[in-house]
Amino acid sequence: MLNSEIKYAMALTLIDGVGNINAKKLLAYCGDFTSVFSSNKVKLSKIPGIGTVLVQKIFNQLSEKKIMDRVEEEIEFIENNDVQVILYTDKNYPINLKQCEDSPIVLYGKGNFNFNNSKIVSVVGTRKVTQRGKDICTKILEDLKPHNLLVISGMAYGVDIHAHKCCVQNEMATVGVLAHGLDRLYPSTHKPTADKMMKTGGLLTEFMSGTNPDRQNFPTRNRIIAGLADVTIVIESAKRGGSLITAEIANSYSRDVFSIPGRITDQYSEGCNYLIKINKAHLLNSAADIVYLMNWELVEGKPKPIQKKMFLELPAVQQLIYDSLDSENSIGMDELSMKTKLSTSVLSVGLLQLEFAGLVNALPGSSFRLS
Repeated sequence: MLNSEIKYAMALTLIDGVGNINAKKLLAYCGDFTSVFSSNKVKLSKIPGIGTVLVQKIFNQLSEKKIMDRVEEEIEFIENNDVQVILYTDKNYPINLKQCEDSPIVLYGKGNFNFNNSKIVSVVGTRKVTQRGKDICTKILEDLKPHNLLVISGMAYGVDIHAHKCCVQNEMATVGVLAHGLDRLYPSTHKPTADKMMKTGGLLTEFMSGTNPDRQNFPTRNRIIAGLADVTIVIESAKRGGSLITAEIANSYSRDVFSIPGRITDQYSEGCNYLIKINKAHLLNSAADIVYLMNWELVEGKPKPIQKKMFLELPAVQQLIYDSLDSENSIGMDELSMKTKLSTSVLSVGLLQLEFAGLVNALPGSSFRLS
Protein backbone atom coordinates (compact mmCIF):
# COMPACT_ATOMS: atom_id res chain seq x y z
CA MET A 1 0.00 0.00 0.00
CA LEU A 2 1.22 3.49 -0.85
CA ASN A 3 1.68 5.85 2.09
CA SER A 4 -0.26 9.06 2.68
CA GLU A 5 2.63 11.27 1.53
CA ILE A 6 2.44 9.76 -1.95
CA LYS A 7 -1.36 10.07 -2.05
CA TYR A 8 -1.38 13.72 -1.01
CA ALA A 9 1.49 14.63 -3.32
CA MET A 10 -0.46 13.11 -6.21
CA ALA A 11 -3.59 14.97 -5.09
CA LEU A 12 -1.70 18.27 -5.08
CA THR A 13 -0.74 17.79 -8.75
CA LEU A 14 -4.43 17.51 -9.65
CA ILE A 15 -5.58 20.79 -8.11
CA ASP A 16 -6.06 23.54 -10.68
CA GLY A 17 -3.98 26.64 -10.04
CA VAL A 18 -1.33 25.07 -7.80
CA GLY A 19 1.40 23.84 -10.16
CA ASN A 20 4.89 22.66 -9.21
CA ILE A 21 6.28 26.00 -8.00
CA ASN A 22 3.38 26.74 -5.64
CA ALA A 23 3.38 23.12 -4.50
CA LYS A 24 6.98 23.55 -3.34
CA LYS A 25 6.07 26.73 -1.45
CA LEU A 26 3.33 24.82 0.34
CA LEU A 27 5.75 21.98 1.04
CA ALA A 28 8.44 24.33 2.36
CA TYR A 29 6.08 25.92 4.89
CA CYS A 30 4.11 22.82 5.90
CA GLY A 31 7.01 20.37 6.03
CA ASP A 32 5.40 17.52 4.11
CA PHE A 33 2.59 16.90 1.64
CA THR A 34 0.25 15.39 4.22
CA SER A 35 0.46 18.51 6.36
CA VAL A 36 -0.57 20.70 3.42
CA PHE A 37 -3.99 19.09 3.50
CA SER A 38 -4.31 19.00 7.29
CA SER A 39 -3.48 22.72 7.65
CA ASN A 40 -6.24 25.30 7.98
CA LYS A 41 -7.07 28.03 5.49
CA VAL A 42 -5.64 30.84 7.62
CA LYS A 43 -2.22 29.23 7.90
CA LEU A 44 -2.00 28.41 4.19
CA SER A 45 -3.22 31.83 3.06
CA LYS A 46 -0.37 33.54 4.96
CA ILE A 47 2.26 31.74 2.88
CA PRO A 48 3.89 34.34 0.57
CA GLY A 49 2.84 33.79 -3.03
CA ILE A 50 -0.13 31.57 -2.14
CA GLY A 51 -2.93 33.84 -0.90
CA THR A 52 -6.57 33.33 0.00
CA VAL A 53 -7.85 32.81 -3.58
CA LEU A 54 -5.64 29.79 -4.24
CA VAL A 55 -6.26 28.37 -0.78
CA GLN A 56 -10.01 28.58 -1.39
CA LYS A 57 -9.55 26.75 -4.70
CA ILE A 58 -7.67 23.98 -2.92
CA PHE A 59 -10.37 23.47 -0.31
CA ASN A 60 -13.21 23.76 -2.84
CA GLN A 61 -11.75 21.12 -5.12
CA LEU A 62 -10.97 18.75 -2.28
CA SER A 63 -14.52 19.06 -0.93
CA GLU A 64 -15.89 17.63 -4.18
CA LYS A 65 -13.93 14.38 -3.53
CA LYS A 66 -13.14 14.02 -7.24
CA ILE A 67 -9.45 14.60 -6.55
CA MET A 68 -9.06 11.77 -4.04
CA ASP A 69 -11.21 9.44 -6.15
CA ARG A 70 -8.82 10.02 -9.06
CA VAL A 71 -5.85 9.39 -6.76
CA GLU A 72 -7.34 6.05 -5.68
CA GLU A 73 -7.78 5.06 -9.34
CA GLU A 74 -4.14 5.89 -10.03
CA ILE A 75 -2.96 3.97 -6.97
CA GLU A 76 -4.72 0.88 -8.30
CA PHE A 77 -2.97 1.31 -11.66
CA ILE A 78 0.41 1.81 -9.96
CA GLU A 79 0.09 -1.29 -7.80
CA ASN A 80 -1.14 -3.47 -10.68
CA ASN A 81 1.54 -2.35 -13.14
CA ASP A 82 4.73 -2.23 -11.07
CA VAL A 83 5.06 1.56 -11.39
CA GLN A 84 7.57 3.43 -9.23
CA VAL A 85 6.48 6.72 -7.65
CA ILE A 86 9.27 9.21 -6.93
CA LEU A 87 8.42 12.24 -4.81
CA TYR A 88 10.32 15.52 -4.75
CA THR A 89 11.13 14.80 -1.10
CA ASP A 90 12.61 11.33 -1.81
CA LYS A 91 16.36 10.70 -1.64
CA ASN A 92 16.29 9.02 -5.05
CA TYR A 93 14.66 12.01 -6.74
CA PRO A 94 17.05 13.13 -9.53
CA ILE A 95 19.55 15.64 -8.10
CA ASN A 96 19.87 17.53 -11.40
CA LEU A 97 16.11 17.87 -11.76
CA LYS A 98 15.65 18.94 -8.15
CA GLN A 99 17.71 22.05 -8.88
CA CYS A 100 15.14 23.22 -11.47
CA GLU A 101 12.50 25.56 -10.05
CA ASP A 102 9.67 24.07 -12.14
CA SER A 103 10.59 20.41 -11.65
CA PRO A 104 7.67 18.00 -11.01
CA ILE A 105 6.80 17.14 -7.43
CA VAL A 106 5.80 13.61 -8.53
CA LEU A 107 7.43 11.32 -11.11
CA TYR A 108 6.20 7.93 -12.32
CA GLY A 109 8.67 5.41 -13.69
CA LYS A 110 9.14 1.84 -14.88
CA GLY A 111 12.48 0.05 -15.09
CA ASN A 112 15.81 0.07 -13.30
CA PHE A 113 17.52 3.43 -13.33
CA ASN A 114 19.94 5.59 -11.41
CA PHE A 115 19.10 9.24 -12.02
CA ASN A 116 21.96 10.33 -9.81
CA ASN A 117 24.57 8.95 -12.17
CA SER A 118 27.61 11.25 -12.23
CA LYS A 119 27.33 11.72 -16.01
CA ILE A 120 23.96 12.22 -17.70
CA VAL A 121 23.45 13.25 -21.32
CA SER A 122 20.23 14.17 -23.12
CA VAL A 123 20.10 13.54 -26.86
CA VAL A 124 17.51 15.43 -28.91
CA GLY A 125 16.85 16.24 -32.54
CA THR A 126 14.49 16.14 -35.48
CA ARG A 127 11.94 13.40 -36.05
CA LYS A 128 13.11 13.29 -39.68
CA VAL A 129 16.70 12.40 -38.92
CA THR A 130 19.00 11.83 -41.91
CA GLN A 131 21.44 8.95 -42.26
CA ARG A 132 24.23 11.44 -41.50
CA GLY A 133 22.49 12.35 -38.26
CA LYS A 134 22.09 8.68 -37.29
CA ASP A 135 25.75 7.95 -38.00
CA ILE A 136 26.92 10.94 -35.95
CA CYS A 137 24.62 10.05 -33.06
CA THR A 138 25.88 6.45 -33.05
CA LYS A 139 29.53 7.50 -33.16
CA ILE A 140 29.20 10.00 -30.31
CA LEU A 141 27.34 7.59 -28.02
CA GLU A 142 29.70 4.71 -28.74
CA ASP A 143 32.69 6.92 -27.98
CA LEU A 144 31.09 8.06 -24.71
CA LYS A 145 30.35 4.49 -23.56
CA PRO A 146 33.55 4.17 -21.47
CA HIS A 147 32.25 6.98 -19.25
CA ASN A 148 29.29 4.86 -18.05
CA LEU A 149 26.81 7.65 -18.64
CA LEU A 150 23.03 7.65 -18.59
CA VAL A 151 21.39 8.75 -21.85
CA ILE A 152 18.04 10.57 -21.76
CA SER A 153 15.72 11.12 -24.74
CA GLY A 154 12.03 11.30 -25.55
CA MET A 155 11.07 8.01 -27.32
CA ALA A 156 9.92 10.00 -30.38
CA TYR A 157 10.59 9.19 -34.02
CA GLY A 158 13.94 10.19 -35.49
CA VAL A 159 16.89 11.13 -33.30
CA ASP A 160 15.19 10.06 -30.04
CA ILE A 161 14.50 6.44 -30.89
CA HIS A 162 17.80 6.09 -32.71
CA ALA A 163 19.65 7.19 -29.56
CA HIS A 164 17.67 4.72 -27.43
CA LYS A 165 18.32 1.85 -29.88
CA CYS A 166 22.01 2.68 -30.02
CA CYS A 167 22.19 2.52 -26.21
CA VAL A 168 20.38 -0.82 -26.12
CA GLN A 169 22.73 -2.27 -28.73
CA ASN A 170 25.77 -1.05 -26.80
CA GLU A 171 24.41 -2.02 -23.37
CA MET A 172 24.26 1.57 -22.19
CA ALA A 173 21.73 2.89 -19.67
CA THR A 174 18.96 4.94 -21.28
CA VAL A 175 15.67 6.44 -20.12
CA GLY A 176 12.78 7.66 -22.25
CA VAL A 177 10.80 10.62 -20.90
CA LEU A 178 7.16 10.45 -22.00
CA ALA A 179 4.55 13.11 -22.75
CA HIS A 180 1.74 10.86 -21.52
CA GLY A 181 0.91 8.26 -18.86
CA LEU A 182 2.54 4.87 -18.42
CA ASP A 183 -0.58 3.01 -19.54
CA ARG A 184 0.51 3.44 -23.18
CA LEU A 185 3.50 4.15 -25.37
CA TYR A 186 3.54 6.71 -28.15
CA PRO A 187 4.45 5.82 -30.79
CA SER A 188 3.46 2.20 -30.12
CA THR A 189 5.96 0.92 -32.70
CA HIS A 190 8.74 1.75 -30.23
CA LYS A 191 7.50 -0.71 -27.60
CA PRO A 192 10.08 -3.44 -28.45
CA THR A 193 12.86 -0.92 -27.80
CA ALA A 194 11.17 0.30 -24.61
CA ASP A 195 10.97 -3.29 -23.32
CA LYS A 196 14.71 -3.75 -23.87
CA MET A 197 15.44 -0.47 -22.06
CA MET A 198 13.97 -1.78 -18.79
CA LYS A 199 17.09 -3.73 -17.76
CA THR A 200 19.36 -0.72 -17.18
CA GLY A 201 17.00 2.17 -17.86
CA GLY A 202 13.31 2.54 -18.48
CA LEU A 203 10.50 5.04 -18.89
CA LEU A 204 9.69 8.18 -16.88
CA THR A 205 6.82 10.66 -16.86
CA GLU A 206 5.12 13.24 -14.67
CA PHE A 207 1.71 12.36 -16.14
CA MET A 208 -0.80 9.98 -14.60
CA SER A 209 -2.21 7.03 -16.52
CA GLY A 210 -4.95 7.98 -18.96
CA THR A 211 -3.10 11.12 -20.08
CA ASN A 212 -2.99 11.33 -23.88
CA PRO A 213 0.12 12.43 -25.80
CA ASP A 214 -1.44 15.83 -26.53
CA ARG A 215 0.55 18.54 -28.27
CA GLN A 216 0.90 20.75 -25.18
CA ASN A 217 2.46 17.92 -23.19
CA PHE A 218 5.61 17.71 -25.32
CA PRO A 219 7.17 21.09 -24.40
CA THR A 220 6.35 20.25 -20.77
CA ARG A 221 8.09 16.89 -21.19
CA ASN A 222 11.11 18.62 -22.75
CA ARG A 223 11.93 20.49 -19.54
CA ILE A 224 12.41 17.13 -17.79
CA ILE A 225 14.71 15.92 -20.58
CA ALA A 226 16.79 19.09 -20.17
CA GLY A 227 16.61 19.13 -16.37
CA LEU A 228 17.77 15.56 -15.84
CA ALA A 229 20.98 16.02 -17.79
CA ASP A 230 24.37 17.63 -17.30
CA VAL A 231 24.63 17.98 -21.07
CA THR A 232 22.08 18.28 -23.89
CA ILE A 233 23.23 17.26 -27.37
CA VAL A 234 21.32 18.51 -30.42
CA ILE A 235 22.05 16.13 -33.31
CA GLU A 236 19.93 17.63 -36.11
CA SER A 237 17.22 20.28 -35.99
CA ALA A 238 15.31 22.48 -38.37
CA LYS A 239 14.97 26.18 -37.64
CA ARG A 240 11.99 25.49 -35.40
CA GLY A 241 11.08 22.49 -33.32
CA GLY A 242 11.07 20.76 -29.98
CA SER A 243 14.85 20.31 -29.99
CA LEU A 244 15.41 24.06 -29.89
CA ILE A 245 12.88 24.35 -27.07
CA THR A 246 14.81 21.73 -25.10
CA ALA A 247 18.10 23.52 -25.79
CA GLU A 248 16.61 26.83 -24.64
CA ILE A 249 15.33 25.22 -21.44
CA ALA A 250 18.73 23.62 -20.81
CA ASN A 251 20.33 27.06 -21.16
CA SER A 252 17.85 28.51 -18.67
CA TYR A 253 18.93 25.79 -16.21
CA SER A 254 22.59 26.75 -16.77
CA ARG A 255 23.31 23.36 -18.34
CA ASP A 256 25.74 22.82 -21.18
CA VAL A 257 24.36 22.40 -24.70
CA PHE A 258 26.32 20.91 -27.61
CA SER A 259 25.23 21.13 -31.23
CA ILE A 260 26.36 19.29 -34.37
CA PRO A 261 27.21 21.84 -37.12
CA GLY A 262 26.20 21.28 -40.73
CA ARG A 263 26.18 22.86 -44.17
CA ILE A 264 24.19 26.10 -44.37
CA THR A 265 22.10 24.58 -47.18
CA ASP A 266 20.95 21.60 -45.09
CA GLN A 267 17.46 22.03 -43.63
CA TYR A 268 18.16 19.95 -40.53
CA SER A 269 21.35 21.82 -39.74
CA GLU A 270 19.65 25.23 -39.58
CA GLY A 271 18.66 24.91 -35.93
CA CYS A 272 22.02 23.47 -34.88
CA ASN A 273 23.98 26.19 -36.68
CA TYR A 274 21.72 28.84 -35.18
CA LEU A 275 22.37 27.64 -31.61
CA ILE A 276 26.12 27.82 -32.23
CA LYS A 277 25.82 31.22 -33.91
CA ILE A 278 24.05 32.85 -30.96
CA ASN A 279 26.34 31.16 -28.41
CA LYS A 280 23.59 28.96 -27.00
CA ALA A 281 25.56 25.78 -27.77
CA HIS A 282 29.12 24.53 -28.02
CA LEU A 283 30.18 23.36 -31.46
CA LEU A 284 30.38 19.57 -31.33
CA ASN A 285 32.67 17.68 -33.70
CA SER A 286 33.18 14.53 -31.63
CA ALA A 287 32.65 12.97 -28.22
CA ALA A 288 36.10 14.27 -27.28
CA ASP A 289 34.69 17.81 -27.24
CA ILE A 290 32.20 16.83 -24.52
CA VAL A 291 34.81 14.92 -22.54
CA TYR A 292 37.18 17.88 -22.62
CA LEU A 293 34.72 20.67 -21.83
CA MET A 294 32.95 18.66 -19.13
CA ASN A 295 36.25 17.46 -17.64
CA TRP A 296 35.29 13.82 -18.04
CA GLU A 297 38.80 12.50 -18.70
CA LEU A 298 39.21 8.94 -17.48
CA VAL A 299 41.98 8.64 -14.90
CA GLU A 300 42.86 5.18 -13.55
CA GLY A 301 42.33 4.88 -9.82
CA LYS A 302 41.10 8.44 -9.40
CA PRO A 303 37.61 8.74 -7.87
CA LYS A 304 35.06 10.75 -9.80
CA PRO A 305 34.12 14.03 -8.04
CA ILE A 306 30.36 13.48 -8.11
CA GLN A 307 29.43 15.67 -5.16
CA LYS A 308 31.89 18.42 -6.06
CA LYS A 309 30.37 18.71 -9.53
CA MET A 310 26.99 19.38 -7.98
CA PHE A 311 28.28 22.42 -6.09
CA LEU A 312 29.40 24.03 -9.34
CA GLU A 313 25.95 23.74 -10.88
CA LEU A 314 23.74 25.21 -8.17
CA PRO A 315 21.12 27.67 -9.45
CA ALA A 316 21.78 31.31 -8.55
CA VAL A 317 19.36 31.48 -5.60
CA GLN A 318 20.62 28.24 -4.05
CA GLN A 319 24.23 29.32 -4.55
CA LEU A 320 23.52 32.64 -2.79
CA ILE A 321 21.97 30.82 0.16
CA TYR A 322 24.78 28.27 0.27
CA ASP A 323 27.44 31.00 0.26
CA SER A 324 25.67 32.73 3.16
CA LEU A 325 25.89 29.68 5.42
CA ASP A 326 28.79 27.85 7.07
CA SER A 327 29.24 24.44 8.69
CA GLU A 328 30.22 25.71 12.17
CA ASN A 329 27.64 28.35 13.09
CA SER A 330 23.90 28.18 12.48
CA ILE A 331 21.86 31.14 11.27
CA GLY A 332 18.17 31.89 11.72
CA MET A 333 15.65 32.44 8.95
CA ASP A 334 15.22 36.18 9.60
CA GLU A 335 18.96 36.87 9.69
CA LEU A 336 19.49 34.77 6.56
CA SER A 337 16.72 36.67 4.77
CA MET A 338 18.40 39.98 5.61
CA LYS A 339 21.81 38.66 4.60
CA THR A 340 20.67 37.29 1.22
CA LYS A 341 17.98 39.94 0.61
CA LEU A 342 15.65 37.14 -0.46
CA SER A 343 11.96 37.01 0.43
CA THR A 344 10.92 34.41 2.99
CA SER A 345 9.05 32.37 0.38
CA VAL A 346 11.99 32.21 -2.03
CA LEU A 347 14.39 31.52 0.83
CA SER A 348 12.23 28.68 2.19
CA VAL A 349 12.05 26.90 -1.16
CA GLY A 350 15.79 27.34 -1.74
CA LEU A 351 16.65 25.99 1.71
CA LEU A 352 14.34 23.02 1.18
CA GLN A 353 16.04 22.18 -2.11
CA LEU A 354 19.50 22.45 -0.52
CA GLU A 355 18.35 20.28 2.38
CA PHE A 356 17.03 17.59 0.03
CA ALA A 357 20.31 17.69 -1.86
CA GLY A 358 22.16 16.98 1.38
CA LEU A 359 23.94 20.35 1.48
CA VAL A 360 22.13 22.02 4.38
CA ASN A 361 20.93 20.87 7.81
CA ALA A 362 17.73 22.30 9.29
CA LEU A 363 18.06 22.84 13.06
CA PRO A 364 15.52 23.55 15.82
CA GLY A 365 14.27 27.10 15.97
CA SER A 366 14.19 27.60 12.19
CA SER A 367 17.97 27.88 11.92
CA PHE A 368 20.30 26.34 9.35
CA ARG A 369 23.92 25.44 8.70
CA LEU A 370 25.91 23.62 6.02
CA SER A 371 26.06 19.82 6.20
